Formats: sequence, C-alpha cells, structure tokens
Amino acid sequence: MRSRPKRPSRPRQSARPAARPSVPPVLVRQIRNGIVESEHRGHIVEVDAGGSIVRVVGDPERVVSLRSAAKPFGLIALIEAGGIEAFDLTAAELALMTGSHSGEDMHVRTLQGVFRRSGVSQSQLACGSAGAPLDALTAARLARDGEKPGPLRHMCSGAHAASLLLSRMRDWPAENYWMPEHPSQAAYRSVVARAFGTKPDRLVRAIDGCGIETFAFPLREIARAFAFLADPSALAGSDPRSGLAPSLHIVRDAMLAHPEMVGGSRERLDTSLMKALPERLVSKGGSEALRGVAILPGGRANGGSAGPSGMAIKIDDGDGHNRAGWAAGVEALQQAGVLEGQALRALGRYHQPTSLDPHGRLAGETIAKFELAPVGELFG
Repeated sequence: MRSRPKRPSRPRQSARPAARPSVPPVLVRQIRNGIVESEHRGHIVEVDAGGSIVRVVGDPERVVSLRSAAKPFGLIALIEAGGIEAFDLTAAELALMTGSHSGEDMHVRTLQGVFRRSGVSQSQLACGSAGAPLDALTAARLARDGEKPGPLRHMCSGAHAASLLLSRMRDWPAENYWMPEHPSQAAYRSVVARAFGTKPDRLVRAIDGCGIETFAFPLREIARAFAFLADPSALAGSDPRSGLAPSLHIVRDAMLAHPEMVGGSRERLDTSLMKALPERLVSKGGSEALRGVAILPGGRANGGSAGPSGMAIKIDDGDGHNRAGWAAGVEALQQAGVLEGQALRALGRYHQPTSLDPHGRLAGETIAKFELAPVGELFG
C-alpha cells in the first residue's frame, strides 16, 4: 500500500473566534413586494488597534484584493519623499490622491492645479478613461456637449498623479511609471507592505483596473490597517509600522477635511459617511464591493470612549449595483454603535436603497439583515 506524501507543516495560527463558514452568510436581500429576488453573501470584521477581532460575521480570513482601498497607504511614498513641500500640495489635493473620485469638474480643476505647479504633463497619465466619469450628471453633460472624457476624469487619476510626482522628484522616467518594475511602483509596494506589517516580497500582487498593482490580504488584516489609519499614534514605538504614523496622520486628516475629494458630491458612500460623521471616521472603498472604514477614537454614537478600530466589509458577488455594499456598510456601522439618530437618517438612501417605477411607486428595496456579533458573545 502506497503511503501518502506528508503535507508541509503550517505555522500555527492564533485561535479565531469562530470556525470558518463553508457558505458565506447572506447579508443583504433585494425584495420586491415581499419576494426575495436576490441575495448577497459576504463578510464583515471589525478589529481594534492591536488587531484583535471585536465584531464579526462571516469569515475574517477571507482573502480579497484591496483594489482602490490601498490608495491611502500608497500615498505615503510621496509624503515620505518630501512631496508636500516640493510641490506645495494642499490637503484637498492629498485627499484626491487617496480617492476614487467621481470625475466632476472640481476634481479635474484640483488635479490640473497640481500638474501646473509641478511641471508634469497630464498627458503622461496612463490610467485610461474607461468608465469615466463616475458621476452620472457630469457624464450626461459631457455627452450632451460632445466632449469625450479623458484620463483626468478617471477615478484613479489622483493616485496615478502621485506616482508621476514622485517620479519627477527622483528624476525617474515618467513614460512607464505604471509598470511593476518602475521605482515609483516599488516605493508604492514598500509603503503598503510596511502599513500591513509585512515585506514587499511577501505581498500577493495583481493588476488593478487602472493598470497599476494592487495587493491581497485577509479581511482581518485590512481591518487592522484601517485601525492604524484611524489613530496612527496608537501603535507602540516598538511596532515596525510606527514609523509611518506621521505620514498616515497627514493622510487621515486630509481625507477627513475633504471627503468630497475622496469620492464625489453625489451618491458616493465614502463621502456621505464622512460628511454625516465629521471627524469620526474615514471610509475608502475598492472595486468588487470591498470597503475599509477607520473608526477614530471616541467615534461611537453614544459618546463612549472606545479606542480606534478598523472595519472591512466585503460582498462576495461584487455587488454590481452598489446597493448591497451600501446597505451592509451602513447597517454594520449602526450595529457597531457608530451610527444613530440624525446621521443614520441622513444615510437612509444607502441603508435601504429603493427602486421606483416610472410613476414614482416603490418597486424594490434592499434590506440588510445580519448580526455583527461581538466576539465575546460568540462563546456565550
């Protein structure tokens, strides 16, 4: 009888609060006149500054690509290089470089100002223009006027501009700044790896929709990185990530001050969350229905003194209509004690998105229903 080959031993992992579910839980349902038309499964995890799970539903170890949720961390490369001083960058411009903007005129004007001052040509942007602009009213106006949107209106043009500015500072060639082997992308990988407490050669890499790299992590690690963004000073000096704290403070404060640059003025949940809860959280989504939320110290609706935390939300089917990610995100923040009262009411269109028929009658509604269980209750 042939013996089976031995499997390589795995490093021991710390115990998780619950076994990994074989089937992800349903977080959101689309309902029409009481009939469930579709279901959206997914995962949500909240961790504290030390990385310990606070609340969870689904699998906290589910590995997903960061996509655009990497941008707040990647911008550190330009900040550490002295880019703010070199190009006299404002908080609004920094916020735009962390964002996935809607391609509105205010976003275009902001980026044009950066390019004029830096002497970098906007023609070097290599993000393309597919899907731009995200803002429906802007897109309709451009179509009416016969204007074809260019790369400036692409949601990733701010992040690409940061790589171009870094290349200008370092005298690196600009024509291929988006290639993985380019030094600007190596710098981007390095700061993302540091923010996540790993090394660049251990990153799980992939190509994002705009042409530069993105990286994959378990949801628990994404939540931990957003807890770091919530309060960069909360880390002990012995933590290898602590050296990023000054730059990450700048990133966080820019996003808090200019939420419209992170998303846009209409129907962008990241922006709407930060406006509804000023100075209390930072939100940054990524494609395929991922969202990271940094909850600042004391950012609970009940005025409690809870420390910083991070939350990662993922809808498994990618949520092509945005409705499931919206509903799950608002519901999770309500259950975590972050949203209530007027702020929750202001976000009602995201919490329970509806669709109307041509006569204004309710046709369908999106309902989030799950229990984001505190970890202690999982053992009760």
